[in-house]
Amino acid sequence: MGDIGTPELLIIIVVVVVLFGAKKLPDAARSLGRSLRIFKSEIKSLHDDDHSAPAATTTPATTTPAAPDAAAAVEAPGPAPSADAAVDGPAAGAR
Repeated sequence: MGDIGTPELLIIIVVVVVLFGAKKLPDAARSLGRSLRIFKSEIKSLHDDDHSAPAATTTPATTTPAAPDAAAAVEAPGPAPSADAAVDGPAAGAR
């Protein structure tokens, strides 16, 4: 049931030609080829990075002393304004 034979492939090709047109097919194939080439090169570089990563992790890392805590250096904020300082009367400029 899942086998694709020659008649099915011909039908698929005809549908693709009708949908995209004969003029756009070479450009689409060229773009697909470029995309596959880029994809393969990226996959290859990922594999190369995986193989070179263990060599990079074997180098000893030097530790630097941590900077003083920035939160301790910040002074405590001043007291918040009290509610008594608010004007109880009408807003300025209101009639």
